[in-house]
Amino acid sequence: MDIFSNLLLGLSVAITPINLAFLFAGVMLGMAVGIIPGFGPAAGIAILLPITYGMNPTGAVIMLSAIYYGAMYGGTITSILLNTPGESSSVASTFDGYPLAQQGRAGPALVMQAVASFVGGTIGVILITVFTPLFALVTRSFGPPEFFLLVMMGMMTLIVMIDGNWRYGVISALIGFALGTVGVDLETGQTRFTFQSAEMIGGIDFIPVAIGLFGLGELYYAFYQGMHVQGTGGVVQYQKEKRFWPEWRDYAETKFAILRGSILGFVIGVIPGAGATIASFMSYTLEKSVSATPEKFGKGAMAGLVGPEAANNAASSGAMVPLLSLGLPGSGSTAVLLAAFLMWGLTPGPLLMTQKPEFAWGLIASMYLGNMALLALNIFAIPLFVQMIKVPYRILAPAVILICTIGTYSVNGSMIETWLMFAAGLVGFFMKVYGYSPAALVLALVLGPLAEQSLRQTLTISGGSFGIFLERSTSLWILGATVVILAAGLLLHLRRPKAEAE
Repeated sequence: MDIFSNLLLGLSVAITPINLAFLFAGVMLGMAVGIIPGFGPAAGIAILLPITYGMNPTGAVIMLSAIYYGAMYGGTITSILLNTPGESSSVASTFDGYPLAQQGRAGPALVMQAVASFVGGTIGVILITVFTPLFALVTRSFGPPEFFLLVMMGMMTLIVMIDGNWRYGVISALIGFALGTVGVDLETGQTRFTFQSAEMIGGIDFIPVAIGLFGLGELYYAFYQGMHVQGTGGVVQYQKEKRFWPEWRDYAETKFAILRGSILGFVIGVIPGAGATIASFMSYTLEKSVSATPEKFGKGAMAGLVGPEAANNAASSGAMVPLLSLGLPGSGSTAVLLAAFLMWGLTPGPLLMTQKPEFAWGLIASMYLGNMALLALNIFAIPLFVQMIKVPYRILAPAVILICTIGTYSVNGSMIETWLMFAAGLVGFFMKVYGYSPAALVLALVLGPLAEQSLRQTLTISGGSFGIFLERSTSLWILGATVVILAAGLLLHLRRPKAEAE
């Protein structure tokens, strides 16, 4: 009964007029961010984070979270219409989404992906409601050794799970850890790597780095890929669509695919470092393997579209479990959300749901409402969002750069941080070009100070002995889970080329 009473408390917070307005603004912005090729939820949250200053903390985080899961919906529209995923978690949706559009079934494909996204997101939120309090209850007894191991587990699994060369992921994380050491040493009080600058004593602020890496970096990379000269060919197919609504057989043939994708996506999302992209690819592979007609996949199989869509939306919900209960972000997007929490003086972790129940449950309840709003937007406002695809980059790019600049400067009124944002944009661009991981860098920058503090506290408790990690049963469980996740990630990397080739 506690869950229901807490959920009612959360609904009473979420349905206030101001929070509903922030929620609706968030889902609209999330859809827009997802639709724009080359961007993603991390970029959208980072760019828009400064505008939340002056808002109440609950409303601000509700809006930023809505941008996060709203982008999962929006990214599929361009996957279906243009064969261009709005962000990485929608890549698997191009495999059958675009062939469906070529067959004159863009309308049914768009409606079915909206339904699958809604079911996946809603199942994910239901599971959040059940499992987040349980996770928080288990982790209340965690001490500095366990928190250090959790941070390391999150970083190591992300490095293994990311696309590309895992060695580049390690280098990216080490850069982030190095940036996290700038400032004052909490043990000795000595300044580190500040170059005699008073503005650097507080360390390198997360916001300009995140805005630069994800905002400007993604924009520069979009230009590098030539997105500013690409046309809108697939949109014409949607505009000429005669039958908009799916047939009954579409629902009948995909109901189990949606359910499988939702459960698989949530489980993968809970694992720190895995994320929605991994979940969508795994769901696509699963649906192809269990299908009676696997030869239809890649040629317009509706199950090949809705399975990954349910999975990536459920995974985005699942990623909120470790964030809320452990304070552990598992991706670049949730790392930016963690920064938003900390900016408002809210510390995610085992005590959040007991110390700030109205905030934690208000956020969870808002996700139910947000998924309902996104379902309606995806079905009835698709023509409006399709027009956004036609916005040329010569208009979009200056607007993004202006928003990034104003947002960064408005945080602390610092020109050093503004120039740091532009420098981070260039770094982010080259990281994307050469296969390094901006997400790993950002995660390490956010988690680095927490890891350092936990490690120092642990060594103080143990008198400098690392054996403490092997003496505590909880630490051994975390170490075991880390080994299993790393082994699964390595196996997935070995199987991924074969699966994608098929």
